[in-house]
Amino acid sequence: MKVLIGMSGGVDSSVAALLLKQAGHEVIGATMSIWSPDSNLTAGAKNACYGPDEAEDIREAQVVCDQLGIPHFVVDCRAAYEKAVLENFREEYLAGRTPNPCVRCNGMIKFGVLPHMAQKLGIDFDFFATGHYARVAFNPATSRYELRVAKDAKKDQTYFLHRLTQPQLRRAMFPLGGFLKTEVKAIAKENGLHVHDKDESMDFYSGDYKELIGVGTREGNIVDAEGKVIGRHEGIWNFTRGQRRGLRIASEKPYYVIDLKEKTNEVVVGSREKTYHRGLEAEGVNWISVERIDAETEVEAKIRSSSSAKPAVICPSKRKTLTLWFKEPQNAITPGQSVVVYRDGAVLCGGVISRAL
Repeated sequence: MKVLIGMSGGVDSSVAALLLKQAGHEVIGATMSIWSPDSNLTAGAKNACYGPDEAEDIREAQVVCDQLGIPHFVVDCRAAYEKAVLENFREEYLAGRTPNPCVRCNGMIKFGVLPHMAQKLGIDFDFFATGHYARVAFNPATSRYELRVAKDAKKDQTYFLHRLTQPQLRRAMFPLGGFLKTEVKAIAKENGLHVHDKDESMDFYSGDYKELIGVGTREGNIVDAEGKVIGRHEGIWNFTRGQRRGLRIASEKPYYVIDLKEKTNEVVVGSREKTYHRGLEAEGVNWISVERIDAETEVEAKIRSSSSAKPAVICPSKRKTLTLWFKEPQNAITPGQSVVVYRDGAVLCGGVISRAL
């Protein structure tokens, strides 16, 4: 089979390409270009998905492809990335929400625009692969493709992939889904891949997020839960729910951000207990292992990529929205972030948190 693989210049995609070739596939490497050299952003030098070190990542991807004896293409995705990811990032922060650009990028750019643009360049392929730690399987009982958790629970990336649609999953391949990260690095070293010890990207942007938001100071009040003014702020986009540091409020007890009000330009703070909620509503829900549910269903759910999945109950609702209740209160359920729902080791669905309940 002909397999197009997204090459990031890192160890994971490099080993994924190696494994595909060893399995006898005809492999083609493709690296998406999303950074504009003409950008006036003063991004830092830390390793990130979006930043000026993209040129070096492209060079390293080319070196790996040359070593593996496979062709390599650079696909210009800058315009689509600006519109789908960066504009959304700005809008969400200005609205007092905390977005997850990596989730949006995977669904719309990496598994959407990249293979589409590759086809427009005349590249023929049957499947699209990446170095994500996840698995995909077809369930004949439901006639649907499932996104299943990886063998390496610590590296599992299904949270970031929950926006993938059935057509995207039908063509997706995740060669690393059955490997531990330690095994992947060992394979890279054993096969002489120079990226075997390369640092991983730890964030989506290598600079200060305020540069991407691109607005000046907009002063407003910091108020307590009763509406009493107890401080001032320079923009609600500087805060997120559950935040404690940086409030600059003199108080005997610590304050935490419990709400951000766009209309009144207020940061609402309160005790730590007020950052906990048991329920949430989500919008823009993408159903994967089932088309939808018709009854209350026991599941596990994650409200951030770094947390573990917690027991919860999901309630029937409109197809693109959901209501979910955790068995135990959760800290800092944050509008704009994603909630991903799991059942039996597979992603049931996922959506963008609209409010805590």
